[in-house]
Amino acid sequence: MEADMTSGTQRREDVVAVVGGGSWGTALANAAAAAGRPVTLWMRDAAAAARMEQVRANERYLPGVALHPGVRATAEAAALAQAGTVLLVVPAQTLRGVLAGLAPSLAPGAAVVLCAKGIERGSDAFMSAVAAEVLPAGATVAVLSGPSFASDVARGLPTAVTLAAEDGASAARLAGLLSGPAFRLYHTDDVRGVEVGGAGKNVLAIAAGIVAGRGLGESARAALIARAFAELMRFARAYGGRAETLMGLSGLGDLVLTASSPQSRNFAFGERLGKGATPEEAAGGKLVEGAFTAQALVGLARTRDIEMPVAEAVAAVVAGALTVDAAMARLLSRPLKAETA
Repeated sequence: MEADMTSGTQRREDVVAVVGGGSWGTALANAAAAAGRPVTLWMRDAAAAARMEQVRANERYLPGVALHPGVRATAEAAALAQAGTVLLVVPAQTLRGVLAGLAPSLAPGAAVVLCAKGIERGSDAFMSAVAAEVLPAGATVAVLSGPSFASDVARGLPTAVTLAAEDGASAARLAGLLSGPAFRLYHTDDVRGVEVGGAGKNVLAIAAGIVAGRGLGESARAALIARAFAELMRFARAYGGRAETLMGLSGLGDLVLTASSPQSRNFAFGERLGKGATPEEAAGGKLVEGAFTAQALVGLARTRDIEMPVAEAVAAVVAGALTVDAAMARLLSRPLKAETA
């Protein structure tokens, strides 16, 4: 049984590497270490990695949260070869390039867990499809998604998420590997259902933010979330996802969290749009995953004649094709129908 180079007894399959030194990457590194795993947190910026090792905190993205003693920050790609499980925590639109660059450094047979929630612009590919194109054939690819804020996870507050892999046994093993005292992972083989929930909720959370920013009231926001969830269900069924997956943590759970809290970057972006900011002003120079995903989600829906009026309204507002008021007027003027439709 192959041992980790930093420990004479640790099996490689139990060693975890996290790629991405932002808030979510740091939080997941802390969670994996709290689960008893030796963790390497890989960052592109060598100076930032050295600083994190020195102060034992991510001062830029998670100030005030201590880095777990079991986490080692580094910019050395060779360190990734020691890990049997690699969590890729980078934005969806950069995943292909990062994975292609790091793939030669990964250990043969390492499981790659994708933690980005989105659809690649241009190809309209889900993250698992991107990974399948880049990684060797037969590589174990999993997807992690669910209702979680980085600050909660990093501080060890109770959180539950979903991990999906096409092979159910692999999903169960990885869920067990990463689950700790406060970070609980449920597992499933419904990769597409989990991906749809993660990508779609970002777009629909922007709509909820717009409702809040416009001061339309909690009743309107509740109605919006319910109808947005109906859209997610239609989309997931059309693309092979299962209804029970969307009813769980990675679907309904994540939508409720992301569509109801200013801690959500997508909700905050929508809230600023609702208050009159342009898309550029609302983004404030930060990456808003739902803004990038909106057009791709709508495009995929149209190819299969899936009705997604809320997502379409968000895509139009983000693209500057509609004002917020015009988008709301369009939604409110839609024909009445049975609620199940």
